[in-house]
Formats: sequence, C-alpha cells, structure tokens
Amino acid sequence: MNLSSLLKPRAVKVLSDVTSKKRLMQGIADLAHDLIGLPEGQIFDALQERESLGPTGVGHGVALPHARLSDLTEVHGAFLRLERPIDFDAADRQPVDLVFALFAPADTGVDHLKALALVSRTLRDPALCAKLRANTDAATLHTLLTEHEASKAA
Repeated sequence: MNLSSLLKPRAVKVLSDVTSKKRLMQGIADLAHDLIGLPEGQIFDALQERESLGPTGVGHGVALPHARLSDLTEVHGAFLRLERPIDFDAADRQPVDLVFALFAPADTGVDHLKALALVSRTLRDPALCAKLRANTDAATLHTLLTEHEASKAA
C-alpha cells in the first residue's frame, strides 16, 4: 500500500471557508461523495460516528478523520489543506490545518490500519508539513505527498 494508490489527484483540495469541525466534516463528505459515489449524508454520519469515539486530531495541526463504509471495496483517501486552522479537539490542543481522511470498507481490518499507519507516519514529518502549509495548489500538494513517500523509499 502506498499514498499514490490511496490518494488520487482529484482527492486533494484547499478549503478557505471552513470555520468549524462540523463544516470540515461536511466538506470531507462532499469531496468523498465525488470520489467514491456514496451519499454525502452516509459519509458524514460515518465520520461523525467515528469522531464521537474520540477526536482524530493527532497533534501538530494534523487530523486523520476516518470511517468504515459498507458499500466500499477498497480504501480511499482525501487530503484537505485549510487556509485557516480550526479547533479539532486535538490531543495537543493545537488547531488543525492539514487533514487526511480515510474511507475503508466496513469489513476490512488490516488494510484500514495499514493506511492509517502510512498516513500517520507521512504527516509526522515536520519538513513535509511545512511544505504542505506553504502551498495552496492542489496539484502541488498531491505531488508533495506522493513524492515524499517515494523519496523515503529510495
């Protein structure tokens, strides 16, 4: 599993109008609807249900919201860079501006965990996060994420 298989170029967006965690979740659901074709409401509800178990803000301005959806056959990712950080109830209480959402089949186990681990490792790199924060072009953000992984493998 690699980021380029999880994250398609059209799954990367810069959002300027997000003012709350709920609006962010709606933005993620809108983007995911376009990517995977499931109803926005179903995606939003699954994200909210997972978030009710505990916040997915992992610290240093990064959040990894994720959901399992019964109608999927593979893991999909979406990356959002927020122009204005928002409160996300992160463990370190830092506002979030880098968001990598994952959507996995309801009956998957290992693949979902592998994807979460991969994304978490990737976004723990302070140099990469600085580059992501310095760019507002979706294509550039996609390239930074997928090339970063390739450069670590070399």
